[in-house]
Amino acid sequence: MKKNTRLFWITTGIFALFMGLGAIPDLVMMDEAKSVAQHLGYPLYLLPFLGVAKILEAITILIPKLNTLKEWAYAGLSADLIGATYSNIQVDGFDLNILIPLIGILLLTASYFFWRTQLVKTHQQSL
Repeated sequence: MKKNTRLFWITTGIFALFMGLGAIPDLVMMDEAKSVAQHLGYPLYLLPFLGVAKILEAITILIPKLNTLKEWAYAGLSADLIGATYSNIQVDGFDLNILIPLIGILLLTASYFFWRTQLVKTHQQSL
C-alpha cells in the first residue's frame, strides 16, 4: 500500500470513528447531549437529525469510489464542525470545549487532503 493511501485510511478511519462515536449521544438523545444542545441554544429535535447525518457521512467517507457523495459528506461534516466551533465561541468564548470540534476539523482536513491527493494521482495515471 502506498504511503498516501495508508495515511488516507489512518486519518479517515480515526475521523470516521471520532464522528460516529460523537453521533451516538445525539442519536439516542443522551442527557449530556441534551444539556450541551440547550446550553448552545439548539432545539432538542435537531439532535437525532445531526446524529443520523454524522453517521451516514462517516460511513460515506469510508466507502471507496463514491466520489461525488464523499464531496457532499465532507461538506456536511465541515459544516457540522465549523458550526460547533462557532457556537462554542459565541456562547463560551475561547475555552477548552472548543478543542473537540477543532480536533475534528484537523482530522477532517487531513482525511480530505489525502483523499484528494489520491484522486489526482489516479486521474494523472489514467491520462
